[in-house]
Amino acid sequence: MTSSQSLGLQVDWRQSPTSRNMLCCKTAHPFEAVETVDSLSQLPCFSDKTNNLEAYVKWFNRLCYLVATEICMPAKKKQRAQVIEFFIDVARECFNIGNFNSLMAIISGMNMSPVSRLKKTWAKVKTAKFFILEHQMDPTGNFCNYRTALRGAAHRSLTAHSSREKIVIPFFSLLIKDIYFLNEGCANRLPNGHVNFEKFLELAKQVGEFITWKQVECPFEQDPSITHYLHTAPIFSED
Repeated sequence: MTSSQSLGLQVDWRQSPTSRNMLCCKTAHPFEAVETVDSLSQLPCFSDKTNNLEAYVKWFNRLCYLVATEICMPAKKKQRAQVIEFFIDVARECFNIGNFNSLMAIISGMNMSPVSRLKKTWAKVKTAKFFILEHQMDPTGNFCNYRTALRGAAHRSLTAHSSREKIVIPFFSLLIKDIYFLNEGCANRLPNGHVNFEKFLELAKQVGEFITWKQVECPFEQDPSITHYLHTAPIFSED
């Protein structure tokens, strides 16, 4: 694959916000295939059928490595900087529409060693927007900033009049972690021996929100060529 074939250079990131929107939505596509019961099946009280969840994890990792590959492919610093700025714009659009999962995947890809060590390339990039996005997904305080943004997106979704405003795609790995610990809490009874209904209600709330968010359809026009590229383009390993 030559540098001219890279997705970042194929798409006119300066004049095609529609392409960025479509890419944001398409990067979330596997989320739609994850069944709620399947998502929970890794928990002790559920079965071990996790095919969809495993496919999702592979997709998240692929997106991370695809971003890193796209950035590293061009031979010239100027082109690499343009691809970085393209993905910063895609990441910002992910944040704006509520696709936190793809936002995290893109940030992770841009923070991989092969990308982060391109010091001369980064020197040509306007990084202010990227640092803001990193701050939003900062793990400090159990992802405090992200959780605040997620609550805002969830509230917007409840009062939304358009499909675009209804989109909420949480950082899925953290969602699974939260559900796991809530499930553990449900198993622990109160000191008086009663069931911990507070934990059960919180678990039901999170699963219910997930079901609602999963039912929202992508409002952006799909581009088969970009979809094909996302799923089939060769990617490098971190080595």
